[in-house]
Amino acid sequence: MSKKLRQIAIYGKGGIGKSTTTQNLTAGLVEQGKHVLVVGCDPKADSTRLLLGGLHQKTVLDTIRDNKTEIQLSDLEKVGFKGVRCVESGGPEPGVGCAGRGIITSISMLEQLGAYTEDLDYVFYDVLGDVVCGGFAMPIREGKAKEIYIVASGEMMALYAANNICKGIAKYAERGEVRLGGIICNSRNVDNELDLLRAFTKELNTQLIQYVPRNNIVQQAEIRKKTVIDFEPNCNQANVYRELAKNIDENELFTIPTPMTQDRLEQILIDYGMMEKDYSI
Repeated sequence: MSKKLRQIAIYGKGGIGKSTTTQNLTAGLVEQGKHVLVVGCDPKADSTRLLLGGLHQKTVLDTIRDNKTEIQLSDLEKVGFKGVRCVESGGPEPGVGCAGRGIITSISMLEQLGAYTEDLDYVFYDVLGDVVCGGFAMPIREGKAKEIYIVASGEMMALYAANNICKGIAKYAERGEVRLGGIICNSRNVDNELDLLRAFTKELNTQLIQYVPRNNIVQQAEIRKKTVIDFEPNCNQANVYRELAKNIDENELFTIPTPMTQDRLEQILIDYGMMEKDYSI
């Protein structure tokens, strides 16, 4: 009997550290012996560079544009840290076309070329920004990713974006199997951050699956084009990412989120000192 492949999409506000978090947690999974494929779904094509030691790999869309002959899986997929397999979808030429279409094209081509092999334990889709619409919703809209994790922080706009993403997840959950696995707090060291995230996740009918403290070693590792686990495997931050990987691997709590109204979200932000009473988002 073949094992069940878990396909996971990671969403979050632009600039929240989603790609960095995804690469570090997948490093934790492959270190545990898991077989992982990471599909970057951002036109910037920077979702796998830490796993590849800084290699800027050619994207699926660029490969399609440049190749007149038959494309092989090896043209699209590179092997990185401890065997993690990496693909970048890419995007259209600047000013032309829809970036979301690149995700649709890439996943379809990966399926045709047999990328989703039986030995895989996980496929991670690192998805651009905080939009759960159009092509960017393809991993969940088409039933590819059944699990969603949202990277957030205690900052107002990060929580606003996470709540909006939950609205999209709830919509797709009505007619499919997609579920929210939890919120990952990528800390920004704001006041009352942990308590705020706990209240926020409870309101959304989900869990805070990991609190990732802010630590300069993350930036130090990025400068050296590595994940923290690769750069400084014995440090506390590396253990945090290992814990995140373990929590996701063992997670059994998958829910349909209950997104908040604007008024309710603002009230929670006021309760935890993130907003003045006379201010609105």
